[in-house]
Amino acid sequence: TRSDGSGMRIVYFGTPADAVPPLRALVAAGHDVALVVTQPNRRRSRGAGADPSPVKAAATELGLEVRTPEKAREVVDAVSAAAADVGVVVAFGQLLPVSLLFEHAGHAARGTYISIDGMVNERLEVAGRKFLRDFGSTQPGAHVDIAAVYAAQAAELLLDAIGRSNGTRASVNAQ
Repeated sequence: TRSDGSGMRIVYFGTPADAVPPLRALVAAGHDVALVVTQPNRRRSRGAGADPSPVKAAATELGLEVRTPEKAREVVDAVSAAAADVGVVVAFGQLLPVSLLFEHAGHAARGTYISIDGMVNERLEVAGRKFLRDFGSTQPGAHVDIAAVYAAQAAELLLDAIGRSNGTRASVNAQ
């Protein structure tokens, strides 16, 4: 929400069913979802035809503008033209051009780490499964959502950068 209380203008990137509830929540919260970018129609079931992604179906139902590029770089101009305050990415399924980050965040984006979501817990390597098991033992019910794994890893990176810094924000950013 903006400082004046109005909703933010958003470009939303997402594809699977798990990305539908956040999209609906943003719209319900009064944000202006100016553009939705999702995977092209694909054969998702045994039927003969191609089906829209769950996000495309929801966005169409909500009356939102939808783009379905084969490659994300194909919509860079449309994303720029949307003049969004922020982009939200929820399991989009394609790599976004880094130029989008730099165009919208400018100099503040230099040195930024980009997390690419999509790895399911069951497909983690041995070290990842050990981390998941250890982290899970600290969580109620020992269930760990993949987003929590990413958050824990991001926290570890940040704490490591703070530990190597001289304590100033500039020094942490330099790490």
